[in-house]
Order: sequence, then C-alpha cells, then structure tokens
Amino acid sequence: MLISRTALGGLTATTALVAVGFLFLSPQGQNLLRPPVDSGPSISEPEIVTGVDREQAQDTGVSEDGDLAVADTSEEVGRVTLRDTEQVETAPLILAEPMAPPSPAPTDGLFSLYSSDDVGGGAIQQQGYGNSAVLNSRGVVAPGSPIASPDIVAPPPADTEEYANADDNPLRVVADDPVSTFSIDVDTASWSLLRSSLNRGQMPNPDAVRIEEMINYFPYDYAAPDADDISPFRPTVNVFETPWNPDTRLVRIGLQGDLPAIEDRPALNLVFLIDTSGSMNDPSKLPLLIQSFRLMLDRLDPEDEVAIVTYAGSAGVALDPTPASDREAIEAALTRLQAGGSTNGAGGLREAYRLASEMSEEGEVSRVLLATDGDFNVGISNPDELTDFIEDQRDSGTYLSVLGFGRGNLQDDTMQALAQNGNGTAAYIDTLSEARRVLVDQLAGALFPIADDVKIQVEFNPAVIAEYRLIGYETRALAREDFNNDDVDAGELGAGHSVTALYEVTPVGSPARLTDPLRYASDTPEAEAADHSDELGFLRLRWKEPGAEESELIEFPIEMTDSPDPEAAFAAAIAGFGQLLRGSDFLGDWTYADAIALANANRGEDEFGYRFEAVQLMRLAESLDAD
Repeated sequence: MLISRTALGGLTATTALVAVGFLFLSPQGQNLLRPPVDSGPSISEPEIVTGVDREQAQDTGVSEDGDLAVADTSEEVGRVTLRDTEQVETAPLILAEPMAPPSPAPTDGLFSLYSSDDVGGGAIQQQGYGNSAVLNSRGVVAPGSPIASPDIVAPPPADTEEYANADDNPLRVVADDPVSTFSIDVDTASWSLLRSSLNRGQMPNPDAVRIEEMINYFPYDYAAPDADDISPFRPTVNVFETPWNPDTRLVRIGLQGDLPAIEDRPALNLVFLIDTSGSMNDPSKLPLLIQSFRLMLDRLDPEDEVAIVTYAGSAGVALDPTPASDREAIEAALTRLQAGGSTNGAGGLREAYRLASEMSEEGEVSRVLLATDGDFNVGISNPDELTDFIEDQRDSGTYLSVLGFGRGNLQDDTMQALAQNGNGTAAYIDTLSEARRVLVDQLAGALFPIADDVKIQVEFNPAVIAEYRLIGYETRALAREDFNNDDVDAGELGAGHSVTALYEVTPVGSPARLTDPLRYASDTPEAEAADHSDELGFLRLRWKEPGAEESELIEFPIEMTDSPDPEAAFAAAIAGFGQLLRGSDFLGDWTYADAIALANANRGEDEFGYRFEAVQLMRLAESLDAD
C-alpha cells in the first residue's frame, strides 16, 4: 500500500513510493500520523481520512464503506484524503504485490504493519518508528484504524501461562508425623522453563520452579543394578551436612535404572500428536517442533512405525502408519504442517489413541507423543476432566508423553496432568539442543519403561531425627496408605533413567530445631526406636513390572553417617538454587554466590556441559534478581 502527498498549496497525487517515504520517514509525515490533540478550533494539524472509490469498489469487491480492500492487482482501489483547515486533496490508494511479513517481532519502538488474519498468506509489512496500524488480509490499511503516536508503546501480549505446582512442603515433626510418602518424578520441564525465562532476561515465575525436576534434569554417576539386584533399579543413599545450615543434614536418595541392550528392544509404534492450532504459529512452537521430530527419526529402527495426528478446530490423520525406514514420507508430512484454528486437544487425543491401538501388535510398544503449548480450548479443556479421560486410556498399554513448546500461553498445568496420568514424561523444549537431549539422547528412557508406579516411603526414627522436610515433589505427594495400594498411580522409571530426592533433617538435640518439644510427651523414646538409635530412618520402595497388576517391595534402614560426595553436593547446589528462585524461608543468608561456588566445585566430568550451563544460569539469576 503506497500513498503520496506533495507540499500544501499544491497537493497532487504522485507515485506510491514517494508517499511511503514522506509519511513514514520524514518529520512532517510523522506529524501527519500523530492523532490530533483537541486544543480548540484554531488547530490546523492535517489528518488522514481513508475512503474507497464507489466505482472501483464494485470492480474489486471492496465494500463502499471501506471495510476491506481485497483486490488482487496493483490497481487503484480507493482514495486517501489529506485534509487540513485550508485545503483538501486526494491521492490514490494503491495495492502493491503482497509479501510475507518477517518472523521477528518488532522491538524497541519499531512498528509493524501486517495482516492480523492472514499472516501466512502474503500480507504487506511496513516498518517505521513508534507507530502501528491495522491491515486487512491483503495489506491495505483498514479505514478507521488507529495510527499511534511515536511515544506510545503498545503493551506486551498478555501472559496467560498456568503452572502445576503447590506451596513448599512444610516442616514435619517426627514425633507427630514420622512417615513421608511420594511418587517418583523423572520429568524435566521445569528446568527448561526457567532457563527460557532467564535467557529472556526475566526471573522465572516461582510456580514454574519444581525443584525435583531441576535436580532430575542432570545425569548422576550412580551405581547401576547388577544380577544380584531383584529390582530393575539400584538405590543409593547417603547423608551429609546441609550446605545452607551446618546444624541439619541432607539425606540423598538416588535410584539408577537399568539400561537394557538397545538391540534387544521391541518394535516401537509412535503416534506424533501435533497441535496445529493458531496458538502454535510462532517460530518457537510449530517450526521448532518439526525440527525436533526430524532429529528423532535417526534413532528409530526400520521395523518401527510412525503416524501423525494433528488437531486444531478438529482432529485428523496427517500421516497413516508408515515404516520408519520411509523417512522421506515422514519428513514430507511434517513439512506440510501449518498452524491455524482453535485447539481441540481432546479430539486429537481420541484419534491418536485409536490409531495407536490399531498399530499395536503383541510384544510391541505403542506410544503417543503430544507436542503442544498446552492450550486446549475446544472439547475437554479442564485438567481434571482430561485426567479422567487419560486414566481410562492408559490401561490399554499405550503411554502418553508431552512435549511443551513456546511461551506466553503455555498451559503447564494441563501438560503435567496429561503426562502424569498417561504414564509418560513431560519435557519442555526451548532449543534444538534440548530437543536432541530429550528425543535423541534420552529416547530409550522416555519410551521404554522398566518400572511402573514407583513409590518411595521413608519412616524417620524419632530417637534420632526431630524434624524433616522433603525438598520438592509437592505435586507428587501420596497419602501414607497409598504406598501399599496398587490401584494408586505413581511415576514410571524409564530405561537408564535416574531419580534423586533430598530430605533436610534436623537431628534430635540440634540447635537448628524449629519446633519445641511437647510438654506432656514422654522423655524416653519408645523402646523399639531406641533399639535402632544408629538408624536415621527406614526406606521402602515399591514398583511394578511394566504391565503387571501387583507391586514388589524392597526395604532397608538408612544409617546416620556423614558421607558426602560430588554427585550429592551438586544435587544440593541445584536444590538450593531452586529454593532461592522460589523464595524459600529455610535458606537463611545462603545466596546465589554460595550456590554457584558449590556447583562449580562439584561439576565433575560434565561430558555434555549441562552443569556448566547450570552455573551460568545461576550467575544470570543472581544479576537479574539484584535488579
């Protein structure tokens, strides 16, 4: 759209190119674009009035009142009236050949003019300073569109993100509540989310910080199970001084899953369930999603099968079950994906489960990988209702994992509900490197479980421990009676995955105790507790073999020893970092600098640089928090 104006007194319509330069680049043109200030009748500030020629409108389909200009040629489709108190003249309204707007959003005072309803269809974009206007689907300024003053900055888009979290676990008194029970969690979405926020120069929302997911993002050098272990994982427990409080102790419980030989794995049926709604129209969403799935294809065996289901206003099959060896067909289907429409996630889930069921054969593994920003707004959208739906489906043996993309309207709570109840994992992908970590490096762990419904229960000895608190796992808490109830769902442990949990405990007699002893309680611990005065507590672990109905149990005492190691110390540094981000009251005067020093001193080999990155994010958070 090009507009021209000559000097006052001799206004004549000229070429469109001159007009654009005058209106958007010259000081006079900038003044022309500013809205008039109502300061009385003597004002002679020029104004722009848009209109459409009646005869031309009939030829081009443009409404007479100038609502839309939808001509497909570069002919004149209307007139622009330039008027002040002395003189009136008109200039032609011209359509140029449309061009697609660039992806990057305008920043720091730049304005962009482009179509809001047909961004992918060839809208014209103009850039200048400090102004904005509404364009229709062919790049023509809609009549009555506001032209903003350069000193008016449009507010950023509303942040509608929702997170799945709860208040910090409270301090428990062992005499009153000696048993702690929770489900394991191997999700890592929280770490990627906070990294995304920090790299954008923002402190993460405290509700987005789930400390157990931060800790479990990192690999640890735990001993793997051997032939003598009855469980498909080996537990490692140690006790050491708390970095932020020398009068308490940290109890680290680590589980290392077995990693079967890759060549022995069963055939895999994968259904990519891809959100193609309008909310995915962002470089960090659908384009990154497509690139991410392409990385995964190299890790699939020829006998594996891939299908693609998409959903927006409705759900459909974008790729019928296809052998993984036919990579060309799979990549072509991914390339054709486009975003637009509402978000019928429930319809997509139904279609994906149906297709997975058809693909599955005896001895094979079927998985649905949902890739979305979590914004379900058609069909079932309530997380509780979605949970009920997924619970009904998981008994089929098809597990559901969720990959989150993009920011601004990320529905983390929905994603967590789906993954937890679909017996899968939840990850957030903010970079292609993260996609490689999740979909290439950890593919076996994400898709091949070795233990279902893994539960941890610790009974603390009141003769040794006065108080305790579990750091993280707020959304994974279980009732004491849930531990022995095989109908209660819990987390899955994938092949080669590790899980870490930390308790902060206060020994009896420690000056760090925050609660007073009861006046009327017995001064002498019960005989059984006293007989085990060398035991801090008793650890019980339950799990099911994949597909089994009944659980199995292992249990053993936790001894009150002082056995720090670099792996435990690094986990403590990440736990401290998470508590700083959440604003915990338990850290005293411990700071980001302390977390940085502890993490730096215990980085170990750090083959892929994950721990180095953690230190850099701590430093960034320290700077941002100081602001």
